[in-house]
Amino acid sequence: MYFADFPPGAGRLEPRAALRSDAPSLDLTGDWRFRLSSVADLPDDFAAPSFDDSAWDVLAVPSHWPLHGHGAPAYTNVVYPFPVDPPRVPDENPTGDYRCVFDLPEGWSGGRLRFEGVDSTFKVWLNGHELGFSTGSRLPAEFDAGPYLVEGANVLAVRVHQWSAASYLEDQDMWWLPGIFREVELTRSSADLFVRAAADGTLSFEGEGLLSIPELGVADLAPGTEVQVAAEPWSAEHPRLYEASFVTAEETVRLRVGFRTITVEDGVLRANGVPLVFKGVNRHEFHPDHGRAVPYETMVEDVLLMKRHNVNAVRTSHYPPHPAFLDLCDEYGLWVVDECDLETHGFGQTAWRGNPTDDPRWTQALLDRMRRMVERDKNHPSVVMWSLGNEAGVGSNLKVMADWTRERDPSRPIHYEGDLSCANVDVYSRMYASHAEVEAIGRGEEDPLDDPELDARRRAMPFVQCEYAHAMGNGPGGLAEYQELFETYPRLAGGFIWEWIDHGLTHQEYGYAYGGDFGEPLHDANFVVDGLVFPDRTPSPGLLDLKKVFEPVRFAFDEGTVTVTRAVPYPLSFPWALTADGTVVAEGVLEVPESPGAEVKLPTLPEVAEPGELWLTVRAVLAADLPWAEAGHEVAWGQTKVGEGRREPVVTRGRAGADLAGATFDSRTGRLTGLFGLDVEGPRLELWRAPVDNERFGGLEWNWRTLGLHRLTHRIDSVSREDGVLTVRSRVAPAATDLGMSVTYRWSDVGEGIGLDVHVVPEGEWTLPLPRLGLSMTLPASFEEVVWFGRGPGEAYPDTGMAAAVGGWGASIEELQTPYVYPQENGQRADVRWARLTGGEGPGLRIEGEPVFGLTVRRWSTEELAAAGHLTDLRKGERVHVHLDHAQHGVGTAACGPGVLPRYELRAGEARFAFRFTAV
Repeated sequence: MYFADFPPGAGRLEPRAALRSDAPSLDLTGDWRFRLSSVADLPDDFAAPSFDDSAWDVLAVPSHWPLHGHGAPAYTNVVYPFPVDPPRVPDENPTGDYRCVFDLPEGWSGGRLRFEGVDSTFKVWLNGHELGFSTGSRLPAEFDAGPYLVEGANVLAVRVHQWSAASYLEDQDMWWLPGIFREVELTRSSADLFVRAAADGTLSFEGEGLLSIPELGVADLAPGTEVQVAAEPWSAEHPRLYEASFVTAEETVRLRVGFRTITVEDGVLRANGVPLVFKGVNRHEFHPDHGRAVPYETMVEDVLLMKRHNVNAVRTSHYPPHPAFLDLCDEYGLWVVDECDLETHGFGQTAWRGNPTDDPRWTQALLDRMRRMVERDKNHPSVVMWSLGNEAGVGSNLKVMADWTRERDPSRPIHYEGDLSCANVDVYSRMYASHAEVEAIGRGEEDPLDDPELDARRRAMPFVQCEYAHAMGNGPGGLAEYQELFETYPRLAGGFIWEWIDHGLTHQEYGYAYGGDFGEPLHDANFVVDGLVFPDRTPSPGLLDLKKVFEPVRFAFDEGTVTVTRAVPYPLSFPWALTADGTVVAEGVLEVPESPGAEVKLPTLPEVAEPGELWLTVRAVLAADLPWAEAGHEVAWGQTKVGEGRREPVVTRGRAGADLAGATFDSRTGRLTGLFGLDVEGPRLELWRAPVDNERFGGLEWNWRTLGLHRLTHRIDSVSREDGVLTVRSRVAPAATDLGMSVTYRWSDVGEGIGLDVHVVPEGEWTLPLPRLGLSMTLPASFEEVVWFGRGPGEAYPDTGMAAAVGGWGASIEELQTPYVYPQENGQRADVRWARLTGGEGPGLRIEGEPVFGLTVRRWSTEELAAAGHLTDLRKGERVHVHLDHAQHGVGTAACGPGVLPRYELRAGEARFAFRFTAV
């Protein structure tokens, strides 16, 4: 059985470059006839032209059949969803039969059937004649159609198997989605060429034809001839392309040539002689409605979003993308690590026994995948590195792949992360190395290999974090610290965030579905939802933070001056604004020279009557339209405080015998029951939060729940009133432990408002960090809007929120929520000085803090948030839940990577904080 055997294909033509040709072609995408069977062992009578398919369904090509009502999607991260018994596959093997009828134009002769992508193995018939079969889902395959074409109607039949021997090579972390998911065409083009264009203007090519680049004065260049031209180098920041034509006897091919050189010198990765630091993301192909059948418009949207958020590089995890995506990377400017369609991660469950990477029976299949990727993508200037694959263990077949690639294309370094010896590659790559390990590597002080020769070779390599800062749910934390390391040590060539997009599939009940939502018996839940953009490509707070961390313009403020360092050639303007308590009181534009690092005198700031807290913000915005953004687009910003303002102390003690005006308390418990006529519950000490994904998958949630932080008990020890101050002493503790928190609440009259001073003292030896330390309270559901002075407009946690600037902000309660596909702690506004909550007919409420506080406002409780599996589980309740936090634990990246850095851990300790409540 061809689908359960080692050969990668039969009957295919040699791989060649993806090119734009004027040769005649027929687009065969559209509605095909389709039939799904549960097994693979079927007669091939359906391939006969006379076969009656009138009872079959209609299915669009390209698409995945599980997304159109035929079977269901399934998600696993590591494990195979079938027994590991290569090359055999289960008898239960969903198999899709496709039929397409097309007419040839008059005078047509010859041609190739080209399939851009079919998952996982497929066999092809034309007019009843078997052409061959192919594997390698994310790679093109061509078959000679010429001998079997007929005048008039032609019948193309394709059988696609979901499971095949090739499935053992395609265990990437993604949805299992079979089908013809990229384009199919009949083309008369057969051209192939390999352009070699270096940054110094050296130009040559391989191929049977003549090359011309009119803009550079190159006309009818013969293959193998090297010329020198005055070309501008191509880079991600300046993606200069030259229109070229390649003419053969049968056709003319149009392509765009970029001149650039990638080298490794003295352990530093260089592009055009300049050190290259990847500010990258890992990108799976994904669309919430179409899976990996990504529309072209969505590819454009991805590239534009990346450019607008200061991303300069993409790793095509973990397979070659649609060729049009690489065209876009050439055009708009993104460095690309092009990765082979290879992952055998599931063999790790069997201690790598039988791993195809080290089995000679699989050699040709692995080499075939590498050849087809390199040949298809060899002319893209954006592709600066070839990757042998991902998480496929180690073995002799990696050497075969690397040796062939190095001989075919010595101009690009070779990458592979899974072999720590780096025996077959040109860069040292790791995933999820901690900050400490990255710094050690940057210093050249990493742990040595046992083999001195390999150790010396690896130490001479640049280092790339091919995956880091796992962007799952709320996070990732620690981005700024990683980037600081990348920019400090020349050996560090940056890295690629995991990953670009949440793979949530559109679902009628859940909104977006993840693993298990389609009834899969084996799945990895929401681990597939781990991106910087939500499924609809709305940027998450993580992407906004990444934009700030990746900024190519930096501002360093000193007394009266700012040093502006820029690393991109964009035309920029530098507007500034002075704010007092978030209100703009003056603005202008700085004149900044175009030198890489310019020290500029700050403007003379006006005197502000009765000033609040004064902040100066300087922005770098595009001064002219660029292909990826319009003039005025913000590239970077910086802030500095220039005045402290006049904040009164939050808590002042009431006069002897004074009433606590506006507040009512339970005389026995001291509990606040009313505030300025509002029905209030709380505030009281809170230590729990709805765990974020990094805590759920990293184990911290289990530790917290074992300790009982989600089920605290509150005991009142005493209630007293003296000199106008109401004092409530309480102990807050989980059951089954002697750990606890001694809490003292002191309420006092502060003129027009009510003051609350909180003193917390931990009891016992707390070894775990706390989720949060603050107060929780509820208000009537009529509240709708929140205005605050602090950081915003988005959420921020101790190790996130780089994109949150100090200012005056406002939002509805609904807008304060971050819609993570899997609900979790979200929406905190940090460093809040004061906030005003309004809505409905009753009074509003103003809350001031000392020191600053974290503010979260929701229409559901922490318990409801923690219990939800999908956003649709969250329902608007009868109360508004408000959290006033003294501190929260960082979020880290422990779902796949290191935990929270020590400086962002929330450790139990004595704490004092205070609030003032006033009616508005």
